[in-house]
Amino acid sequence: MGIYDELCGGIARRTMVLFFLVDTSGSMAGSKIGAVNEAINDIVPELRDISDNNADAQIKIAVLEFNSGAEWLYPNPIEAENFEWDYLDVGGVTDLGTAFTMLDEKLSRNEFMSDVAGSFAPAIFLMSDGQPTDHYEKGLAKLKENNWYKNAIKVAVAIGDDADQDVLKDFTGNSESVLTARNPEALKKMITFVSVTASKIGSQSSSVEFSGKSSAPSKQDDFVEQIQDFNADIFDDDAEIEW
Repeated sequence: MGIYDELCGGIARRTMVLFFLVDTSGSMAGSKIGAVNEAINDIVPELRDISDNNADAQIKIAVLEFNSGAEWLYPNPIEAENFEWDYLDVGGVTDLGTAFTMLDEKLSRNEFMSDVAGSFAPAIFLMSDGQPTDHYEKGLAKLKENNWYKNAIKVAVAIGDDADQDVLKDFTGNSESVLTARNPEALKKMITFVSVTASKIGSQSSSVEFSGKSSAPSKQDDFVEQIQDFNADIFDDDAEIEW
């Protein structure tokens, strides 16, 4: 139980799920997956603090890795206060379409969005360094029909210059929500920024909430504003290609 729950007698808060979709194909070996593992492991305590001190929402974390197929690392989203990062290994190809299909299945009131107190629209964070090796279009088209996805904060990080920027833009819905990491330090900064900022914006009741309809300004719009400032701050750090 978090600090807010203890002070308020365990009053139920709504849930905001932070989804990590992580490419663990063979090309992610070495410093790429190393930076992902290190950054997410290091950011978990801050996500716990955000959740513990949030009067509106409890943050939960779900992780989907994709390579030759896709797999949820945990059967259900886990409360940030209880979450421990399991370091990921790599191997195989990049079945992004399978990941989109599995995400769509869980974005449902009968699955990951089933909390009795209700759920805010999620934040979905996709990381990949290459080209999809399956027919991702069908999975993404189905995902785009999902109202949870429509109202979610969506962001993608292209790890290196070989990542398919067009696919990532198609996923997020705009180019502003796609970041490019050209070295390990930039990638770690991006993971930290995205995880913290998306969790803060996504768990605020003052922004758009899930209703099956879009609203302006949306949480995605709020997030894009933060991205623009962040990009300006790290521009020099991201200049050198080190992968």
